[in-house]
Amino acid sequence: MSRWVLHVDLDQFIAAVEVLRRPELAGTPVVVGGDGDPTKRGVVATASYEARAFGVHSGLPLRTALKRCPDAVFLPVDKPAYEAVSADVMQTLREFGTVEVLGWDEAFVDAGPAGDDDPEGTARRIQRRVHEATDLHCTVGIGENKLQAKLATGFGKPAGVATLTYESWFDVLGDRPADALWGIGAKTAKKLAEMDIHTVRDLAGTHPDTVAKRFGPTIGPWLVRVARGVASARVTGEPWLARSHGKEMTYQRNIEDWDEVRREVVRLAHDVTAEVVAEGRPAVRVVVKVRYAPFFTSTHGRKLPEPSSDGDALAAAALEALDRFTDRRPVRLLGVRAEFGG
Repeated sequence: MSRWVLHVDLDQFIAAVEVLRRPELAGTPVVVGGDGDPTKRGVVATASYEARAFGVHSGLPLRTALKRCPDAVFLPVDKPAYEAVSADVMQTLREFGTVEVLGWDEAFVDAGPAGDDDPEGTARRIQRRVHEATDLHCTVGIGENKLQAKLATGFGKPAGVATLTYESWFDVLGDRPADALWGIGAKTAKKLAEMDIHTVRDLAGTHPDTVAKRFGPTIGPWLVRVARGVASARVTGEPWLARSHGKEMTYQRNIEDWDEVRREVVRLAHDVTAEVVAEGRPAVRVVVKVRYAPFFTSTHGRKLPEPSSDGDALAAAALEALDRFTDRRPVRLLGVRAEFGG
């Protein structure tokens, strides 16, 4: 029997938490990022809807955000505060069934067998309870599997409820570009376009073997299944496990000496090691991120010879990944990310 899956997504979560802490900011443009100083280098972590109206969004340089919205209130990132509020939200969601946490601000909820309940009614009750418990608003997407529920949320924002099912799938998504699907990004969409596959309907109607010739025997058929709205409906209540831990540093002056770049990468790798050890799971891969001046970003990764939580091993892998960068232009940001196995 099919089941209803709900996807709960907290609206403008980080900005909303900050407004709860500072009620006087309600209705004003709020931008969270870095240490809260928009004259320094850094990027936007999140922006309130009022700030988004000015073109401010996650990943935008803080200085650009200041130019676009000079009247915005800029605040520093406060990770512990967001984690605490997120924990309260997830505990509230567990009142309604099995919860699969995806991150601070989103989770799947198993709403029971399809046809045996009123999923929209459940969604409305979730919204009320989350607001009662935390004063936060959320959007709820309803689907017959996790893919449908996740995509439905986008049609319900902000603070609404939307449903996407096998029956409505192509009416809603058929003529949209392939990268409207969860898991398909711009690079994959570009490769699909080279095969004359442009829309969700195009991809769904393509034989899996045809797509497999370009993307491989695993990814190719998976792409077609996603385009047809097919995915797992199983919501697991197992504790959420991070897929990776990482550290980034934006430098207020460009680093032009690549010996210094190497030293910084080693330092970041050892900082990440502390989080890997605390996680209690060994890393299997290390990824290095370099953002050149003025703002071009590239990444390279290195698989570890064997899973490890050793700082020297992670640092060595990070340096090997760094060696894959052939451009030696000045650097404005460095990042090291340790990834865990499945």
